[in-house]
Amino acid sequence: MTKEKSGGGKFFLGALIGGAVGAVAGLLTAPKSGKETRADIKKKADDTKKAADKKIKQGKKAAKSWKDNLFTRGKDDGEEKPATPKK
Repeated sequence: MTKEKSGGGKFFLGALIGGAVGAVAGLLTAPKSGKETRADIKKKADDTKKAADKKIKQGKKAAKSWKDNLFTRGKDDGEEKPATPKK
């Protein structure tokens, strides 16, 4: 029997893209000068970059923790080796 994947990842990606498109459309149609609009876009881009950097840092930390945990479980006689999955 096979497990069906949930569409949660696809939904999240679609919501993210839709939100970005909506934000850009809102900025471009706002009654502001070009200088103000460019400043708004730069601020949004900077905020998005900071948020992405934070998520990347969290992901790297989680991956390192996971890797360290795997090697700790697989230690035998002082030699590091990956843990074998249980069946």
